[in-house]
Amino acid sequence: MAASAKPFCSTTQQPPTPIANRLPSPSQPPALSSRAAPRFAHGLSAAAGVRASPSARRLRALVRPIRASSQHQQQQQQLPRRRPEYVPSRIDDPNYVRIFDTTLRDGEQSPGATMTSAEKLVVARQLARLGVDIIEAGFPASSPDDLDAVRSIAIEVGNTPVGEEGHVPVICGLSRCNRKDIDAAWEAVRHARRPRIHTFIATSEIHMQHKLRKTPEQVVAIAREMVAYARSLGCPDVEFSPEDAGRSNREFLYHILEEVIKAGATTLNIPDTVGYTLPYEFGNLIADIKANTPGIENAIISTHCQNDLGLATANTLAGARAGARQLEVTINGIGERAGNASLEEVVMAIKCRGELLDGLYTGINSQHITLTSKMVQEHSGLHVQPHKAIVGANAFAHESGIHQDGMLKYKGTYEIISPDDIGLTRANEFGIVLGKLSGRHAVRSKLVELGYEISDKEFEDFFKRYKEVAEKKKRVTDEDIEALLSDEIFQPKVIWSLAAVQATCGTLGLSTATVKLIAPDGEEKIACCVGTGPVDAAYKAVDEIIQIPTVLREYGMTSVTEGIDAIATTRVVITGDVSSNSKHALTSLNRSFSGSGASMDVVVSSVRAYLSALNKMCSFAGAVKASSEVPESTSV
Repeated sequence: MAASAKPFCSTTQQPPTPIANRLPSPSQPPALSSRAAPRFAHGLSAAAGVRASPSARRLRALVRPIRASSQHQQQQQQLPRRRPEYVPSRIDDPNYVRIFDTTLRDGEQSPGATMTSAEKLVVARQLARLGVDIIEAGFPASSPDDLDAVRSIAIEVGNTPVGEEGHVPVICGLSRCNRKDIDAAWEAVRHARRPRIHTFIATSEIHMQHKLRKTPEQVVAIAREMVAYARSLGCPDVEFSPEDAGRSNREFLYHILEEVIKAGATTLNIPDTVGYTLPYEFGNLIADIKANTPGIENAIISTHCQNDLGLATANTLAGARAGARQLEVTINGIGERAGNASLEEVVMAIKCRGELLDGLYTGINSQHITLTSKMVQEHSGLHVQPHKAIVGANAFAHESGIHQDGMLKYKGTYEIISPDDIGLTRANEFGIVLGKLSGRHAVRSKLVELGYEISDKEFEDFFKRYKEVAEKKKRVTDEDIEALLSDEIFQPKVIWSLAAVQATCGTLGLSTATVKLIAPDGEEKIACCVGTGPVDAAYKAVDEIIQIPTVLREYGMTSVTEGIDAIATTRVVITGDVSSNSKHALTSLNRSFSGSGASMDVVVSSVRAYLSALNKMCSFAGAVKASSEVPESTSV
């Protein structure tokens, strides 16, 4: 048994009694039975002076380090650790690790995961409660709508203290290395108490040659100039990322990082952009940068690991152990392609195995993890797989008989983390169970408990939908509440709205659907179509009214809770139809749009989701039309 092994990580339950406390003390002989006592009575005093046997010496050697390690771990857990005061280019406590959350920027780059501005603001508020140090709120230059969303987050979340310590997160905006992007980022984040501009340019040979078509010298000059420009705008906190650092030449990396430090960069983010490196490689990369970059003591080293080989969390932890003190992550690990390092995995690994990571710690309030995970799932439409670490539905489920037996005897046998530590079990403090007789006060209290703050008008709209559902269900669960909120409040700007839908189907005839929509000018339009099923017929009726050629890429429906009266949540992903005979302007958009809807009727739920996606497409098209160009996608 290794002395450093830590059998239980929970802060809410007591760990098992250490072996040292269960074994006989080395300084005292074991108790003798009454039957054996007469035989050894005359020799006890002499036996105490006899040299111990080899097995006894080994036992004592084992006991001492285990007892010492256990006491040291308990002392460490009892010591309160406060978040150091924020200074852009340094951290006063060398063991503190900043958590940089990019769910609202890189996470939203997951296909079909577009969120509305209202949804982004709600998620940003929850990230602040979670305790993240930096929120990368978006890519302001990508569209006027994204700039407005980042600005709103900077104004509201970036100036509002949360928690007992009054934590205010840094609000960050991403930009490419050009003046237009940096100007947009600064315009969006400058309203925050602690603003940051994050700018990047590719540094690997393959990117410089084939994408940028620039020489290394040109790339260094651009990086130096743009970091200096960001500082000249008055931004005291500038992060620089050499894109595809994992495949970049080491000496070139040292050089460009040295130059941007001189230009004023306060954080140097090292991205494994394509998830190519192995943990020992990435750890060595961070260690080499720390050892060989002149001026590195004047900046914070950061990691940004993609999950293409399933190694994002492992690489991030390797980087932290090698000296990185900012870790870029997303909730549920969502992001471009296979996703990013998962916040919940990285944070709980540090919390659980801190003794093997040189005592590192974060400022994350882990009891908000489950709530944040569910909120991001609801608003992004990206549900985690059941076996996802920490937040998956099966993460704390035990079906094997042997495991169940161990759990019944002591939970620490098969759980290294208590569900309470991530806020998985949430009991209502006042014992309120929502139903059809629940009033506004009780419902609003439940919304606050779930982390949602909405205006009075939004609440009245939501309460109307709540009453409609409560009349048909005996009990309304937290999951029902979140599904209704997403469907009623956090929808895109309403361009087309659903007035009514009626469908007939069965084995005796064709499936038909009649749909009535309200147009942007308030005019009611009706269409009736037949299809292979009621949903297909309803979608064809919507298409006949709106006249926007689309392709349905994904369609999924889930039951929010169990039971025949469960609310159905539908999620769809659509793109414009780029076929040769399609002439509509929106079909040229090379982007996918997701939509979600909720109802106890599966057809109504499906139509709501389809309209949500179409409204997003129309809103985005309007924003693009107002902008001079559609920027290229980002991948840091």
